[in-house]
Amino acid sequence: MLKIVAIIQARMGSTRYPGKVLAEIGGRPMLWYTVTRLRQARTLKHIAVATTDQPSDDPIGEFCDLHGIPLFRGSEDDVLERYYGAAKAFKADAVVRITGDCPLLDPSVVDDVVRRFLDGDVDYVSNICPPTYPDGLDTEVFSLEALQRAHAEAEWASEREHVTSYIRKHPETFRIQNVTHAKDLSSLRWTVDDDRDMAFVRAVFERLEDVTSGLDVILSLLERHPDIAAINAGTARNEGYLRSIKEDHCLGQTGK
Repeated sequence: MLKIVAIIQARMGSTRYPGKVLAEIGGRPMLWYTVTRLRQARTLKHIAVATTDQPSDDPIGEFCDLHGIPLFRGSEDDVLERYYGAAKAFKADAVVRITGDCPLLDPSVVDDVVRRFLDGDVDYVSNICPPTYPDGLDTEVFSLEALQRAHAEAEWASEREHVTSYIRKHPETFRIQNVTHAKDLSSLRWTVDDDRDMAFVRAVFERLEDVTSGLDVILSLLERHPDIAAINAGTARNEGYLRSIKEDHCLGQTGK
């Protein structure tokens, strides 16, 4: 049986919102919500966090120690290297990539993507090619072999920073599939990059009776409270990746 490890990437040094992954929501760190909701996914038995080896990320290590979460520490800038190191350290056959700024992720959506991967004959499955779920429910699953090849071959800065971009850019090499929602919800923003996003997430959790409530419950909540949806409306999706592409440069053969 494949050992599938969900690896949450998290660090304190966000450009637009420093310390966001441990910022409080209802008295708990944001990363707690991401982990708690991910633990509800039925297809996952192994969940870990990958952070940097910088002293500034020691608080994330302390959080993981407190909550019994396996931790890997690696490169600050080469996130692809960090993921590859984590996958090897945890002896993963396949990896589920989650980012720590997604406290509203839906475990059932994670399960849908993982099950599509388990159906077989694929290297990479996501729900972002193209996106039809709210930004913040992004889920990617890929084999260790695909990660290893990306790690060895990716040469551009954007490919090292954004773990799966090399895989997605090479459909001629990797077998890629996508999971879509029946309705296009990609304009909705449920991730946290700035103060407006955090205000939105806090407002949602204030009104949720169950902190693990999924997509449909949150959609219903926003229909009843359109003022909450308006808090962070209008922000473009994938701003960080688009900025990386604009500033991109070739690093040469950096893979190990």
